[in-house]
Amino acid sequence: MISPRITPFLMFDDQAEAALNLYASLFEGARIEHPVYYPDEMPGLGGKLMSATLDLGGQRIIAANGGPHFRFSEGFSLMVRCDTQPEIDTLWAALTDGGSEQPCGWLKDRFGLSWQIIPAHLQRLMDGSDPVRAGRVMQAMFQMKKLDISLLEAAYQG
Repeated sequence: MISPRITPFLMFDDQAEAALNLYASLFEGARIEHPVYYPDEMPGLGGKLMSATLDLGGQRIIAANGGPHFRFSEGFSLMVRCDTQPEIDTLWAALTDGGSEQPCGWLKDRFGLSWQIIPAHLQRLMDGSDPVRAGRVMQAMFQMKKLDISLLEAAYQG
């Protein structure tokens, strides 16, 4: 049996260092580790970050600069489960600054990376064991960009 350690690897054009600095500033205890820089002798790249690891409390993400031919798509996103509305509000504001809001708790940050900023208990609210409640929550969510915990809970309660 294989015991995998899966680490997302994000390839940026040339903004990996700025992205990692932003992401590290948003999550308590986050730190950037193992930065590797291109040698000064490399034309156009000398001194720029090649790659580094972002440690988010044990969840590691590697970011690298690979040039303009690498682009993110909505097919990949980072999901953040938030316990409180202020957590959602803070992350939403920081990550949409220079980026864009998307429906249902999704956004794109200024680097083009997609995120899902959701309440930690959203899955419970949409649990299929009560399809009527789940349907109300889903309909409420479809009306939102940034998710509002109190409105989702009100929809759940009916």
